[in-house]
Amino acid sequence: MSALFTPLKLRSLEINNRVWMSPMCMYSAAPEGAETGVPTDFHLAHLASRAAGGAGLVMVEATGVRPDGRISPWDLGLWNDRQQEAFARITAAIGSHGAVPAIQLAHAGRKASVDKPWLSDRYVPASAGGWQTVAPSPVAYDGLPVPHELTVEEIQQLVRDFADSARRALAAGFQVAEVHGAHGYLINSFLSPAANHRTDAYGGSFENRLRFALEVVDAVREVWPEHLPVFFRTSATDWLSENPADEREGWTGDDTVCLAKELQARGVDLLDVSTGGMVRDATIPAGPNYQVPFAAQARNQAGIPTAAVGLITDPRQAEEIIASGQAEAIFLGRELLRNPYWPQHAALAVGAEPTWPDQYAYVVRHRRR
Repeated sequence: MSALFTPLKLRSLEINNRVWMSPMCMYSAAPEGAETGVPTDFHLAHLASRAAGGAGLVMVEATGVRPDGRISPWDLGLWNDRQQEAFARITAAIGSHGAVPAIQLAHAGRKASVDKPWLSDRYVPASAGGWQTVAPSPVAYDGLPVPHELTVEEIQQLVRDFADSARRALAAGFQVAEVHGAHGYLINSFLSPAANHRTDAYGGSFENRLRFALEVVDAVREVWPEHLPVFFRTSATDWLSENPADEREGWTGDDTVCLAKELQARGVDLLDVSTGGMVRDATIPAGPNYQVPFAAQARNQAGIPTAAVGLITDPRQAEEIIASGQAEAIFLGRELLRNPYWPQHAALAVGAEPTWPDQYAYVVRHRRR
């Protein structure tokens, strides 16, 4: 029996397989007016097609908990009724194909207010629809402006913003909420000494640098139902300490294990393990499975369920990750953009039964042309 296509139960939620769609920004929401941050027909088709393609869980891209928390002016948000109503249509479409609708709640911090990556990826100033960025410390990300250093009162408001967006996500029909704590965005920048130079209760010691992340998790878990899971996405390493030639202090895999233990104690059910994003010039040894050891380390040393991500492209490769106990699930990104039906073909490749929609199954199984 295929490990990859064995259901996974987290709390009372059963996910029908271990092949999940990773959150990927599409930069396709309207930037201005009443439709700012609202998902469109593009998002509906984009996400529902991956559910029809057999993904067990479909995660909506990084969704800003407030207008200035988005990566770009064209990103999704969840802070008002109009956005919530539009997301309800999408969760219904995902669920109609047997997949679990999930959403990643995020604040981009010092890496916010940038252009679409296929245009320039440069900072968008207020005069062009952008905004002042914020961070734990006035330390700029390479090529972007120096951010505003958050006050304690502003930090506490951000915690409330995450909770408010989680409430709206639940009302919109999502069954999993993921807190985005990776890739150099706001929560990740509090965690890493490469970006957090504070000397108050939110900086300095390891425990203080964890404080904001844990407060956000506590706030989300408080409003999220007991029977539904909460995920946390982490960058398990900044890829600074792994490079002997780089003297900058960064976040490490061992740090992630300590964080994972704290997260699990606060009700986080799965750690979504990525890496990098804190600095632009980190040396990253990208290749097949290059991030999987970090998922395995957190799983084995902290005892928390994990999902692996990054250059997982072959069904047998994915099957081995799950069967060998390195992670509970895999998240696919680019591979699902190339082929929305990858899970259906992967099932055949590892000896499992595909779950084609009836409208497709008749043709796929019974017609040669």
